Amino acid sequence: MLNKTDTIASFAKGLRVLECFGAEHPRRSVSEVAAATGLDRATARRCLLTLHAQGYAEYDGKYFTLTPRTLRLGIGALASLPLSQVVQPWLDQLTEQIGQSCSVSILDGAEIVYLARAAQRRVMSIGLMPGSRLPAHCTSMGRVLLAALPEAEARAIVEGSDLTPRTAFSLTDPEEVLARIDEVGRLGYALIDQEVETGLRSIAVPVLDARGVTVAALNTGMAATQDGAETLVRDYLPALQKVQAGLRRVL
Repeated sequence: MLNKTDTIASFAKGLRVLECFGAEHPRRSVSEVAAATGLDRATARRCLLTLHAQGYAEYDGKYFTLTPRTLRLGIGALASLPLSQVVQPWLDQLTEQIGQSCSVSILDGAEIVYLARAAQRRVMSIGLMPGSRLPAHCTSMGRVLLAALPEAEARAIVEGSDLTPRTAFSLTDPEEVLARIDEVGRLGYALIDQEVETGLRSIAVPVLDARGVTVAALNTGMAATQDGAETLVRDYLPALQKVQAGLRRVL
């Protein structure tokens, strides 16, 4: 149980002022902030002028608007969250947009581990969920993650992997797999055509942090059709890259 002396009332009031701004109310006057927060006009004015003095708000003489500096507060909080919690809303939105299941995974040795998933429809015979594992060498997300490693490290993983074919389309020669991984590094995305499971195609891009370091991989998968696998690049790569850019801003 907190005592009154354990909290700073003025700080709490300032937070209430920050929270009253939003998409529907991007700019507010002192009286509008007072009405929205329940604070008296003098207190609302002091809070707003403090935000202005610290660079968190602009003031034109009547209206206050928040500045991009306030993003530091939210980005700092996002950076402290587990990656799965950060990416899940993006996956949910992407899946709804393109009508296909989407996933994010990380590399663990010679396997990828699913961190988050938004399923639109089941496209594999096995059910995928956070914690599921698949070989890295024959999956789109795995090749994206391997392409981000130093060449010697990626080679060691591929040469130490079980390359037993999973389908008639699977690559079993380590040099062929490494050539595909090298191609992924040049293109910035990986395209898999029925190498993991017959009838399944997928495309993946790296998930980058603000420094440009690959921290995970993002993909979408769908049933193979008579159209060539290259149609995935046309139909889905732009949407994946848009999410990639959005995540880079917050990671």
